[in-house]
Amino acid sequence: MPVAQRIYASALFDAAKESGQLQVVRDELASFVDTLEQVPELDAVLRNPQLDPRAKTAVLEDLLGDTNQLVRNFLLLVVEKGRAHEIAVMQREFEELWRRERGILEVELTTAFELSPEERSSIIEQIRQASGRQVEATSSVDPDLIGGLVLQAGSMRVDASVRGRLERLRHELTTNVLRD
Repeated sequence: MPVAQRIYASALFDAAKESGQLQVVRDELASFVDTLEQVPELDAVLRNPQLDPRAKTAVLEDLLGDTNQLVRNFLLLVVEKGRAHEIAVMQREFEELWRRERGILEVELTTAFELSPEERSSIIEQIRQASGRQVEATSSVDPDLIGGLVLQAGSMRVDASVRGRLERLRHELTTNVLRD
């Protein structure tokens, strides 16, 4: 992620935290990004490089109504600076800062087959106990794993799949054969 997007998100996060408005800012910023996804015409207007930034901010002023003042000022500044196309990325960075602040570990769990709710809950509970943090998990299925699972948490990846084991074994065999 480019540095500018982090700087904008961090500045908004710090201002929201300092004013005790983290949850409100989080919710309203996410709602605005959802609106951009649901109303592509609005997104197109804000992204249009040929449209004068003052015209864009005027459109935004009309739309924001009783939006939280921090979110309002943030969005107007971002649009004025010609970074409207980066709002969604800034919102994701804000969300990541919010999760970190709350001690929430976001994990992606990939399995070879669909897990039952009990199996999924059991795995998530084991991760929670091992990490000591609240866990929010997304799940996906990749039949190519053959069996087992792959766990992704931030930059950490744990591959306990059959495919992963086979690949490691293949690598060991080819490495040892080359040495002999």
